[in-house]
Order: sequence, then structure tokens, then C-alpha cells
Amino acid sequence: MDSKALFTRRRAVGAALVAASPLVLPGRVRAAVPADHFVVLLKGVYQPVVHGPDLGLSAVDLSDGSYTTVKIYPVSGTPGNANPNKAIGDFYGQATGDLCAYHIPGGSFAMRFTGGGEGDPVDDGQGGSILETTWDLDFIEGTGAYRSFVGGHNLMIDRLHFLENGDVDEYCFCHVSGP
Repeated sequence: MDSKALFTRRRAVGAALVAASPLVLPGRVRAAVPADHFVVLLKGVYQPVVHGPDLGLSAVDLSDGSYTTVKIYPVSGTPGNANPNKAIGDFYGQATGDLCAYHIPGGSFAMRFTGGGEGDPVDDGQGGSILETTWDLDFIEGTGAYRSFVGGHNLMIDRLHFLENGDVDEYCFCHVSGP
């Protein structure tokens, strides 16, 4: 292997370790306001939203009956709790639509799905299926610490497990960056 390839590989591995360091070092101190990027994990079984909270966002109406919700966990760069096993907020996504909202320490923000989701679900052997895919989203509105992210982007790396009973179990890393 030539030195350039080795350097690139070491750099990629080093970047991955830095990104994962809050998981490895849960006692790490977090900034009160995110920098120009952060990563969160959406994890759990989606639940319907009956009476959604007012997050101060005009782009979404979380009480219109089209949203489901799942918990958000810290990964890298988010303010608040550093324990990767303790939820820091809630994700709200439209079951049939292209809008979603996040509520985490520091404020709330709305996004619009703009692409992705390609792929074929694979049988899980238990009557359900699993879809592993990526999604692209545009950052369209923010409150608090997330106002400066408007115009930014979110790359979701997603594993959706469609259970036999009709529930959807989410495991999705959201890589959010500012404009």
C-alpha cells in the first residue's frame, strides 16, 4: 500500500474514532451550542402523535394526525446529556409526507426530505422486512441554537425494520450540517 493510501486510510479511521468518541468516552464534556455540524441517533419503535407539542416551528403542525414519533439519542456535537443510552429529545416524521421535526436541547428544527430511500427491503425471517438506505433532507427552519443551520443539510443513514405487527423500528444516524 502506498503512503498516500495509508495516510488517507489512517485519516478516515481517525475521523471515525473522533466522531464516535462520545460513545467511547461518555463523560466527555459537551458544548452548550452545536458547532456547524452534529450527529444524533433516532432509535426505537415509532408511536403515533395525537396531540403534538408546539415547537415554535411554522413549517410543521405536529397535531394534524400525519406524524409519528421516536426518541433521539446523542452521538456527537449536541448539547445536553452525553449518555448515549439516555434520550435527549424527540423526532417527529410524517408517515405520508416529506416533513419532519426534531426537538433536542438548544431548540427545535424542521426539515424536508429531498431524496434517497432507494433499495429493496430484505425479509427479516420473522414476517417483517428491513430496509437499509440513506435519505437527504434540507434544513428549512430552526429555533434557538439551530437558527443558524437553516439552509443546511441532513444525511440520514437509516435501518428501518418493518415488523410483522405493522410497527416500524428505527435505527438512524442523522448527520446534520450547517449551510
